[in-house]
Amino acid sequence: MLKLGIIGMSEGNGHPYSWSAIINGSYRDKEMEQCGFAGIPVYLAANRDSLGIDSARVTHVWTQDRKQSEHIARASLIDNVVDNREEMIGEVDAVILARDDPDTHVEMAKPFLDADVPLFIDKPLAGTQADLDYFIEQHKKGKFFMSCSSMRYAAENRTARQEVDALGAIELVTAVVKKDWLKYGVHILEGLLALLGDPKVNTVRNVGKDNRHVVYLELDNGIQVTIHVFFDIAWTCQLSLFGENGSVQIEYSNWYQMFRENLVEFIRSVEQGKSRLAFRVTENIIRAIIAGEESLKQNGATVVPFP
Repeated sequence: MLKLGIIGMSEGNGHPYSWSAIINGSYRDKEMEQCGFAGIPVYLAANRDSLGIDSARVTHVWTQDRKQSEHIARASLIDNVVDNREEMIGEVDAVILARDDPDTHVEMAKPFLDADVPLFIDKPLAGTQADLDYFIEQHKKGKFFMSCSSMRYAAENRTARQEVDALGAIELVTAVVKKDWLKYGVHILEGLLALLGDPKVNTVRNVGKDNRHVVYLELDNGIQVTIHVFFDIAWTCQLSLFGENGSVQIEYSNWYQMFRENLVEFIRSVEQGKSRLAFRVTENIIRAIIAGEESLKQNGATVVPFP
């Protein structure tokens, strides 16, 4: 059985609680109710019969706060709490970096990449070109890491694929998601590109404003995409595809399923000795996200992600 470590907590992100429980197969109800994320105990309880990934267990946890780490350990049945994340090296077979604030990723990933510990890094992998360049270099060195949004593995995508195939030539894609471009634009972009076979993003224009992003993308297969990421709308995460023979609308909502499938894919990757997700796929998405940030700074200028 693989031993996994999980590290980091970031504001608004409860993955150390939920992902550890999904892998370990059980949790303490009263402790989980106090995790600070109302949705987590609800979807864990609704899917209790499918919790657990038999070939792996989260055995170690570290966050920036010892008390927080201890609470995650009690809630998600993790045996070991460490004071320094580097203590996991030599004790675990792989590590999940569960923070979704990309400015911390290089610092937190580096000790494990240097020690050749397989690593999953929560989305978005990087928020600047300099940080992305670091991971590009690590990939060239043959380091084992995987990074994506769990929306890549959404059940809604699997269901929609057969409908999308019947659309004929796709002319237009529109998408809407709540919150911000950096952390949530990556969700919808990952789901979209996965559904379309991961075409390259050729150009990006962000003509919106802070907290109201309107982003135009042109893909190398000619498809035009418009993504709206608005902070102050009611929660939604939806995608619409329009083709010559009809249209398909997708509303993403089964977060538990996509989290579980993502974790299964990472664990399979560790078992096989390499990431099952090609780095070029992640690089394409992160370059598009960074281009969207840069375009906003340039008042909606067209930015080419791969110059």
